[in-house]
Amino acid sequence: MKVSALTLVRHRRDHLINLMLSLDAQTQRPDELIIAWMQEEPETGLPETRFPVRHVMVEGDALPLAKARNAAVNAAAFEALIFLDVDCIASPTLVARYHDALAARPALYIGEVHYLPADAVRRHEDGTLDLARLATLGERHPARPAIEEDEIRGEPDHGNLWGLSFALMRQDHQRAGGMDEGYRGYGGEETDYAWRLAAASVPLYWVGGALAWHQHHAMYAPPWPHFEAIIANARRFYARWEQWCMEYWLNQFQQAGAIRWSPASTGIEIVRHPTQEEIAAARLPTSARYG
Repeated sequence: MKVSALTLVRHRRDHLINLMLSLDAQTQRPDELIIAWMQEEPETGLPETRFPVRHVMVEGDALPLAKARNAAVNAAAFEALIFLDVDCIASPTLVARYHDALAARPALYIGEVHYLPADAVRRHEDGTLDLARLATLGERHPARPAIEEDEIRGEPDHGNLWGLSFALMRQDHQRAGGMDEGYRGYGGEETDYAWRLAAASVPLYWVGGALAWHQHHAMYAPPWPHFEAIIANARRFYARWEQWCMEYWLNQFQQAGAIRWSPASTGIEIVRHPTQEEIAAARLPTSARYG
C-alpha cells in the first residue's frame, strides 16, 4: 500500500522546508508529497527529496483550508492519505506507523503532537534536522493523552480529531463528503469534518509512534485576528449540527464584550469588532507554545 502525504501552505516557507526534511528522513518515506498552495505561487528553493513532490494551486483570499484539503486529496495518486500541517516536523516513524495502522484497519487515525518553543529547530552540518533536540524540547499539550509507541487506542469522541496530524483512506474521506468548503478562514472546518466522518461510521483511533513536533509561530489569545471567520464558521456549524464548536474561543469573545452568546444560545450577536490595540495586546509571548 502506497501513501500520499498532504500539506497546505500559505507563507510558511521555513516551516515547510523542515517538514520536507523530516519526511525525507523517515524510516518509511511517503510515496509522494502533495503541497496545496494557498498563495499566488509556490515557494522556490525547496529541498530535494527522495520522493516526488507535486503542487496544487488553491485560490481564495481568506484561508481556504477546507478547499485546499479537498484539492490535495483529489490530486493524490494513492489511497492512503496522511495530512500534516505545515507547522509539523514528523518523527522518523510517523509515516510507517500511519501506514501500518491503515493497512491493518481502514479508519481515522491521529498521532501525538508535541509543541516546540521558539527557536527550537536546529540542523546538523549536513543539513539534516537535529531530531534529538526536538525530542528533548517538545511538550505534550495537557489536554491530550500520552500514547505508547506501539499502542493503538480507540477514541470515542470524534471532536478530538487533531487537524495537525491525521491519516485515513481516500474512500472514507469521500464517504464523509470531504471537507465542507463553505467554511472559510480559520476555525470549525476540522470539527465539522470529524463529525461527518463519525456520521459515516469511520472509527477514530490514536496511534502511537506517529509523533509530530509543532513548530512555533505567533499566537493570539483571544484569537482576534480570526474573529470574523470564527463567528461565521461557528454559525455554519450550529446550522448543521445544532451544537456549537469552538466554545472556548466564543467564550473569550463573549467575556471581552465583543459578542452576546452562551452555550445555550441559538445564535451569536456581534456587539463590536476588536480594536487594533486589542489585537496587538492579545499576541502571546514567544514562551507560549499553544493558546
